[in-house]
Amino acid sequence: MKHQTKSIRPFIGARDFALSRSFYRHLGFTETVLDTRLSVFHADTISFYLQDASVPEWIDNTMIFLEVDDVDRYWKELSALDLAQHYPTARLSPIRTESWGRECFLHDPSGILWHFGSFDQA
Repeated sequence: MKHQTKSIRPFIGARDFALSRSFYRHLGFTETVLDTRLSVFHADTISFYLQDASVPEWIDNTMIFLEVDDVDRYWKELSALDLAQHYPTARLSPIRTESWGRECFLHDPSGILWHFGSFDQA
C-alpha cells in the first residue's frame, strides 16, 4: 500500500474545554472553531482537533510526540511562557537525553502529555 498523505490530525479531549482552548492559543497555535464542542488548532504544517470530551481513560493515556528542529530553543520558549502561572495543572519537564535523541515534556491542563523532541542524526 502506498500512502500519499497530506496530514495527520489526532483528536484529543479536554476536561475543561475553555481552559484547554486558551492553553493552546497561549502556546501559539491558531484556533478554528468548528462547533461549540470542537476546534482545530494549527501551527505551520501540523494540526490537531480538540474536543469538549472528558473521558478519563482516553485523556490519561494520550501522548503526542512533536518533532522539533531545536529542543533547546523549544525548551527555552516553553519555559518563558510560564505556563504553570496561568494553568496550574500544566507541567513542563526538563530536557532528557535518550539513546535515540532528546526531548522535553509538557502536560496540558487536562493531563495530555506532549513530547517535544528531536532525533539524533546518525
